Amino acid sequence: MTTPQVMRIMALSINTAARAGSIIRDVMQRGNLGIVEKEGKDDLQTEADRSAQQCIIASLSRKFPNLKIIGEEGDSNLDVKPEWLVTDENEEFLKNCCPEEWREIKEEEFVVWVDPLDGTSEYTQGLLEHVTVLIGVAIKNRAVGGVIYQPYYKQSNGEIGRAIWGLKGLGTGGFKPTSPPKGQMIITTTRSHLTPLVQQALDALSPTEVIKVGGAGYKVLQLLEGRAHAYVFASPGCKRWDTCAPEAVLEAYGGILTDLAGVHYSYAAEVDYKNRMGVLATVPELKHSDIANQVPKDILDALRS
Repeated sequence: MTTPQVMRIMALSINTAARAGSIIRDVMQRGNLGIVEKEGKDDLQTEADRSAQQCIIASLSRKFPNLKIIGEEGDSNLDVKPEWLVTDENEEFLKNCCPEEWREIKEEEFVVWVDPLDGTSEYTQGLLEHVTVLIGVAIKNRAVGGVIYQPYYKQSNGEIGRAIWGLKGLGTGGFKPTSPPKGQMIITTTRSHLTPLVQQALDALSPTEVIKVGGAGYKVLQLLEGRAHAYVFASPGCKRWDTCAPEAVLEAYGGILTDLAGVHYSYAAEVDYKNRMGVLATVPELKHSDIANQVPKDILDALRS
């Protein structure tokens, strides 16, 4: 029996994200990050971003030539070092049973969104636990599968790095889900892009605590591992490659990720890449629409303008 494409794409993405993670560690170890500014000092790109993206896109393209892949760092040279090419699919993941609804999806119906190094400014500052590799798998316009890889996560057995995955209809793997503390409202938000509008949205939700961390992947991990109840970002600063994988993993777990008005983003290939209406993510224990309804209209109007 042939393995459904979604399972194979996910299985290769898990192994490819791990390889990209080792490239990120190698660049850091060598010490020359090769930093360039893309759109100003808050939008950086390093040698690790570029190399990790080449590894991911070349590996996925080689195996799935009809796959539409959109990477944060633009078009990549696919003529990569042989040791960067990943051809093995993750055997452990392939032991799972494919959800019925995804079994017949053809290669050309997928859009894969890649953020090769989420949390670049934290990476350049040595805040390495914030760094993730994100590979999001969309079918038509919805995020359905995702891999969040943490290159610097220290496992109890001494191994470095871990892959967290989620596929809607199947569930999640690679981490121990934990519920956040009852009777509190802990919100995670941006560490480096705190604007008056972001602060205004936080204040409107009356959090008992605010956790400021870098990277969309790492913020969603705060929800998955019970450190926060919601992720709130009232800014157009996030892009589709930041949220596709985190949305898929969180929603496979039972949470929800939308814009601040409570509307899901489209992950179709031809969309505007900017998440212009900000980000709102919640754990399964909260009613997402209740939180969205607490966001003041003037904040939504400001984002729309």
